[in-house]
Amino acid sequence: MSDKRVRVGLFVTCLVDLYRPSIGFAAVKLLEEAGCLVEVPRAQTCCGQPAYNSGDRADTKAIARQVIAAFRGYDYVVAPSGSCAGMIRTHYPELFADEPEMFNEVQHLAKRSYELVSFLTDVMGMERVTARYDGLATYHDSCSGLRELGVKEQPRRLLRQVAGLRLTELPGAEICCGFGGTFCIKYPAISDKMVTDKAAEIEATGADTLLAGDLGCLLNMAGKLTRRGAAVRVRHVAEVLANLTEEAPIGAPEGVR
Repeated sequence: MSDKRVRVGLFVTCLVDLYRPSIGFAAVKLLEEAGCLVEVPRAQTCCGQPAYNSGDRADTKAIARQVIAAFRGYDYVVAPSGSCAGMIRTHYPELFADEPEMFNEVQHLAKRSYELVSFLTDVMGMERVTARYDGLATYHDSCSGLRELGVKEQPRRLLRQVAGLRLTELPGAEICCGFGGTFCIKYPAISDKMVTDKAAEIEATGADTLLAGDLGCLLNMAGKLTRRGAAVRVRHVAEVLANLTEEAPIGAPEGVR
């Protein structure tokens, strides 16, 4: 008997794999609850964004070819990161615009690639989650997800269904946190000023939890909040939506919940 569920290839992302695997498990749980058959291709690599941001188109293309091959044949490719999903959906077609033999396949991959929460709501029609999280949270809109993929209302829509969770808007929610991939390495002083301003705004909301959909942004903001001694828990939105919050908050000392 054939399995007619939507077949999804999960693009785990480097940061999730290395720093926060619980986000990957949360993504799998949410996708399966939405009725998807989830697979994690072992051959997947980095999406190539660090090389792309540094102007290294040759290495970016080589990495992209590996990603394209690894995710060939899936109905959809989903990533718990607007940054990586944006790279595949927006920038891969630009990379291969001069290669007609690859361009059609790249376009096909781009059209079926999504950020996790937007896929759950916009494609799978998820409207409710069976999760509980007691606290007051604020949400940061990561640049790539917001500007390249239009991810804005989708996470808020599902977070409103989480029992015990109250949301308060962050005044500068759409302003970059200063991470920007290699930006924080190239321009550390500017990056630090940006994340300092962001941390101050987060604290001013009175929220005890900061949520976002990109681990790079979350690591950056968690680091600054920790150094400021702020009592703010930092989590990926997928962890809360999937009711998987056993891990210590991002950036918290070992054992802290």
